[in-house]
Amino acid sequence: MARYTDAVCRLCRRAGVKLFLKGERCYTPRCAVEKRRKPPGSQPMRRRRTSDWGTQLREKQKARQIYGVLEKQFRKYFGEAQRSQGMTGLYLLRILEERLDNVTYRLNFADSRSQARQLVNHGHIMVNDRKVDIPSYRVKVDDVVLWKESSKETGIYAQMAEDIPRRPLPAWLSLDTEKMAGRVLSLPEPSEIDTEIDVRLVVEHYSR
Repeated sequence: MARYTDAVCRLCRRAGVKLFLKGERCYTPRCAVEKRRKPPGSQPMRRRRTSDWGTQLREKQKARQIYGVLEKQFRKYFGEAQRSQGMTGLYLLRILEERLDNVTYRLNFADSRSQARQLVNHGHIMVNDRKVDIPSYRVKVDDVVLWKESSKETGIYAQMAEDIPRRPLPAWLSLDTEKMAGRVLSLPEPSEIDTEIDVRLVVEHYSR
């Protein structure tokens, strides 16, 4: 499956905001957005006004890049959100937040969503005492997400457990720091999702 393999800091500079793709580095002065405000590539002498379609596309791309989802899967999520009862954009964000790689990141088991996706792929994360190695797996209320016992001997586990929690925990999750196990208390509400995504623009992009 195709993945973006170029420098991820270019994506942040292109979006003009921090997408938090590099973990702890994004919180330091070394962040590319802090050091170089201009977008990557050569700059035109005269900057053209971005069209409405371009603004919508950029917001959709930003959402995809934040959660590390490819276009085909993102469109599938949008279709599911569109068929649901309620606001399409908010339901789409909820679907993205329920992904196991995102929950692993939210529980501070990883520094970034890409690292969380790798942990899940390599079988380090369990859901309800069962190994799940599919990053797109959707968690449910009362699911328990924890480290596999044998993975607690690895260096990455020691690093993550040393200074938990590094980021604030969302209200829809709880974390037992002694057992390094998180529980899904409820489905995420819009007010509990801190990603700076204008879902209205995403909906408009797919509704053209």
